[in-house]
Amino acid sequence: MNIKEREYFEKRLIEHRKKILKEMGRFGESHQQNLKESSGDLSSYSLHMADLGTDAETQERAFQQVSKEGRLLYHIDEALRKIYNGKNYGSCESCKKPIEKSRLKLVPHARLCFECKSREENGNS
Repeated sequence: MNIKEREYFEKRLIEHRKKILKEMGRFGESHQQNLKESSGDLSSYSLHMADLGTDAETQERAFQQVSKEGRLLYHIDEALRKIYNGKNYGSCESCKKPIEKSRLKLVPHARLCFECKSREENGNS
Protein backbone atom coordinates (compact mmCIF):
# COMPACT_ATOMS: atom_id res chain seq x y z
CA MET A 1 0.00 0.00 0.00
CA ASN A 2 1.45 3.34 -0.99
CA ILE A 3 1.61 6.52 1.11
CA LYS A 4 -1.28 8.21 -0.67
CA GLU A 5 -3.57 5.23 -0.01
CA ARG A 6 -2.56 5.15 3.66
CA GLU A 7 -3.33 8.87 3.97
CA TYR A 8 -6.73 8.30 2.35
CA PHE A 9 -7.62 5.52 4.80
CA GLU A 10 -6.23 7.48 7.75
CA LYS A 11 -8.49 10.41 6.87
CA ARG A 12 -11.53 8.12 6.55
CA LEU A 13 -10.79 6.46 9.88
CA ILE A 14 -10.36 9.79 11.68
CA GLU A 15 -13.64 11.10 10.25
CA HIS A 16 -15.46 7.93 11.30
CA ARG A 17 -13.90 8.15 14.77
CA LYS A 18 -15.06 11.76 15.22
CA LYS A 19 -18.59 10.80 14.18
CA ILE A 20 -18.73 7.95 16.71
CA LEU A 21 -17.39 10.11 19.53
CA LYS A 22 -19.98 12.74 18.73
CA GLU A 23 -22.76 10.14 18.87
CA MET A 24 -21.44 8.75 22.14
CA GLY A 25 -21.38 12.28 23.55
CA ARG A 26 -25.01 12.76 22.62
CA PHE A 27 -25.88 9.54 24.41
CA GLY A 28 -24.08 10.73 27.54
CA GLU A 29 -25.97 14.01 27.56
CA SER A 30 -29.38 12.39 27.04
CA HIS A 31 -28.59 9.69 29.61
CA GLN A 32 -27.67 12.32 32.23
CA GLN A 33 -30.92 14.16 31.52
CA ASN A 34 -32.94 10.95 31.90
CA LEU A 35 -31.21 10.19 35.21
CA LYS A 36 -32.06 13.66 36.53
CA GLU A 37 -35.68 13.26 35.50
CA SER A 38 -35.96 9.77 36.99
CA SER A 39 -34.42 10.77 40.32
CA GLY A 40 -36.63 13.79 40.89
CA ASP A 41 -40.08 13.95 42.48
CA LEU A 42 -42.36 12.78 39.72
CA SER A 43 -45.52 12.46 41.76
CA SER A 44 -47.56 13.71 38.82
CA TYR A 45 -46.26 10.79 36.75
CA SER A 46 -47.50 7.24 36.93
CA LEU A 47 -45.09 4.71 38.37
CA HIS A 48 -46.86 1.89 36.62
CA MET A 49 -44.77 -1.25 36.24
CA ALA A 50 -45.19 -1.20 32.46
CA ASP A 51 -43.77 2.33 32.31
CA LEU A 52 -40.81 1.28 34.43
CA GLY A 53 -40.26 -1.74 32.18
CA THR A 54 -40.33 0.43 29.07
CA ASP A 55 -37.81 2.81 30.63
CA ALA A 56 -35.53 -0.08 31.57
CA GLU A 57 -35.73 -1.55 28.07
CA THR A 58 -34.96 1.83 26.50
CA GLN A 59 -31.91 2.23 28.73
CA GLU A 60 -30.73 -1.31 27.97
CA ARG A 61 -30.96 -0.70 24.22
CA ALA A 62 -29.05 2.56 24.58
CA PHE A 63 -26.30 0.84 26.57
CA GLN A 64 -26.07 -1.91 23.95
CA GLN A 65 -25.71 0.71 21.22
CA VAL A 66 -22.95 2.51 23.10
CA SER A 67 -21.21 -0.80 23.72
CA LYS A 68 -21.35 -1.58 20.00
CA GLU A 69 -19.97 1.86 19.17
CA GLY A 70 -17.24 1.36 21.76
CA ARG A 71 -16.12 -1.86 20.06
CA LEU A 72 -16.15 -0.10 16.70
CA LEU A 73 -14.09 2.74 18.17
CA TYR A 74 -11.58 0.19 19.45
CA HIS A 75 -11.20 -1.34 15.96
CA ILE A 76 -10.80 2.11 14.40
CA ASP A 77 -8.11 3.00 16.95
CA GLU A 78 -6.31 -0.28 16.24
CA ALA A 79 -6.38 0.44 12.49
CA LEU A 80 -5.00 3.95 13.10
CA ARG A 81 -2.26 2.49 15.31
CA LYS A 82 -1.25 0.17 12.47
CA ILE A 83 -1.11 3.11 10.05
CA TYR A 84 0.94 5.25 12.45
CA ASN A 85 3.34 2.40 13.25
CA GLY A 86 3.71 1.65 9.55
CA LYS A 87 2.97 -2.00 10.22
CA ASN A 88 0.36 -4.40 8.94
CA TYR A 89 -2.41 -1.94 8.01
CA GLY A 90 -4.34 -3.53 5.18
CA SER A 91 -3.06 -7.03 5.97
CA CYS A 92 -5.35 -9.79 7.21
CA GLU A 93 -4.62 -10.70 10.83
CA SER A 94 -5.44 -14.33 10.10
CA CYS A 95 -3.87 -15.28 6.77
CA LYS A 96 -1.50 -12.25 6.48
CA LYS A 97 -2.57 -11.62 2.87
CA PRO A 98 -3.46 -8.06 1.78
CA ILE A 99 -7.07 -7.07 2.43
CA GLU A 100 -8.84 -6.14 -0.78
CA LYS A 101 -8.92 -2.36 -1.42
CA SER A 102 -12.65 -2.58 -2.16
CA ARG A 103 -13.20 -4.06 1.32
CA LEU A 104 -11.04 -1.40 2.98
CA LYS A 105 -13.00 1.33 1.20
CA LEU A 106 -16.22 -0.03 2.72
CA VAL A 107 -14.73 -1.02 6.09
CA PRO A 108 -11.49 0.93 6.60
CA HIS A 109 -11.02 -0.65 10.05
CA ALA A 110 -11.24 -4.20 8.65
CA ARG A 111 -8.80 -6.57 10.29
CA LEU A 112 -9.65 -9.64 8.21
CA CYS A 113 -9.87 -10.24 4.47
CA PHE A 114 -13.24 -11.20 3.04
CA GLU A 115 -12.50 -14.94 3.06
CA CYS A 116 -11.28 -15.03 6.66
CA LYS A 117 -14.16 -12.82 7.84
CA SER A 118 -16.64 -15.16 6.13
CA ARG A 119 -15.06 -18.15 7.87
CA GLU A 120 -15.17 -16.33 11.21
CA GLU A 121 -18.85 -15.46 10.82
CA ASN A 122 -19.69 -19.03 9.85
CA GLY A 123 -17.81 -20.37 12.85
CA ASN A 124 -15.14 -22.05 10.74
CA SER A 125 -12.15 -20.18 12.16
